[in-house]
Amino acid sequence: MKKSMFKYCNGILPTFMILAFLLMLMPQCVYAEQKISAAVVAGFIQPFEEIALAFEQETGIKIEPSFASAGRIYAQIFHGAPYDIFLSADVERPDLLYGKALCKKPFIYATGQVVLWSSKKDFCRTVSWRDALRQNEIKKLAIANPQLAVYGASAQKALKEAGLWKDVEPKLVTTQDLAQVFQYATIGAVDAGFCNLGQAYSEKGRKGCYYKMTEAPVVSHSACVLTSTKNRELTERFAAFLVSPAAEKIKRKYGYKETLPIK
Repeated sequence: MKKSMFKYCNGILPTFMILAFLLMLMPQCVYAEQKISAAVVAGFIQPFEEIALAFEQETGIKIEPSFASAGRIYAQIFHGAPYDIFLSADVERPDLLYGKALCKKPFIYATGQVVLWSSKKDFCRTVSWRDALRQNEIKKLAIANPQLAVYGASAQKALKEAGLWKDVEPKLVTTQDLAQVFQYATIGAVDAGFCNLGQAYSEKGRKGCYYKMTEAPVVSHSACVLTSTKNRELTERFAAFLVSPAAEKIKRKYGYKETLPIK
């Protein structure tokens, strides 16, 4: 009898203890998996933060964003950066990744517009953005690198078509992304910046003034789930949320046009 009890205690009990220990660890493991790594174009910071918070409140899944220019993020993904989803400010880069089998089929999640924004209310005293740029007191203007940022490229095209590019080029301060453009304009390091409407609609943006540059091409924001993701189900759930009514409401608040649900 003693021998059998000894066997029980030294055989089954240790196994039970191991299983109990593993069960104790499971909630932590499951919690750790409830995260998505998102690479997001810098000009979409404000609406994205609200969308991510709404998604987390609804699902309990956390979003860990990294913000940069579309061109910089594309290069990072091409070289193996471990993101789950990419939110660009163009359609070209997600399409390129899709062509290289680095992501699933891209979809449009927002449509934005270029504006000329200044933290100084009196900057907008003229009739149009063209007249504003012709003011002699304008010394510095911020623009996102047209080679990396789509809003920078869109603003550049409008300036060239208006015949103003050569006049403003010496005054330009070129930044890495759209977030820096808005930052420079906010702190007064430049007289104005070529931003997006979403930034002008933000809390800080409403303290300044802006001109809509309707001549600048509208910017379609495309996103895609990366094929390398280890959280495919969670990421696809977030991708669907990006074009949900809850997310659309947030985007409209920042001046973005409505998009169609993912098919």
